[in-house]
Amino acid sequence: MRPSSRKASKPLTKPAFFPAENVLDRALPPSMVGQQEFEQYRFSNFDFTRADISGRRFTDCLFENCNFAGTSLSHVALQNVAFEGCKLLGLQFHACRDMLFGVHFDQCQLDYASFQGKAMPNTRFVNCSLREADFTQADLTNAVFQECGLLGAVFNATKLNGVDFVTAHDVVLDPELNQVRQARFAAHSLPGLLTKYELVISR
Repeated sequence: MRPSSRKASKPLTKPAFFPAENVLDRALPPSMVGQQEFEQYRFSNFDFTRADISGRRFTDCLFENCNFAGTSLSHVALQNVAFEGCKLLGLQFHACRDMLFGVHFDQCQLDYASFQGKAMPNTRFVNCSLREADFTQADLTNAVFQECGLLGAVFNATKLNGVDFVTAHDVVLDPELNQVRQARFAAHSLPGLLTKYELVISR
């Protein structure tokens, strides 16, 4: 597992302030093409399908209603970055830089995404689809999965201490293979914690 680049900290404040000149819709102005660093930018309705944004740094930024399908995140720095209503299918977040990695997700499609080995304590996933997302060896301490679908999501050697799964759906994980101290689950999720035992649970 990758070592965490920072100690456990308080939840990041979701970025909400963006100078008027940093509010962009659909495409970058010609003068900004090739720019490598973005701070306090709001990107709306961008189509990054199969785009190569490798090596760029985003700090205190918001992406809303953007499509990142097939986008390369190699060595991308996501430092307190929020995604709202975005398509992030199959994104390899594990390829992002570890330093100051911090993300927020609200109403996003994250099916088949990989967060393998990422340190992301306190991360909030709200109303997201995370079908078959991979959290192997990730640090999700005190994260929240609010009204999220986790069908087929992979938790293996994952730090899940204090995680809130109460309103999550289709949670299946092995408590013996993950750290789950103080993690919170709804009663309907209990069968998903006992899958390997092949028990018959009556409702």
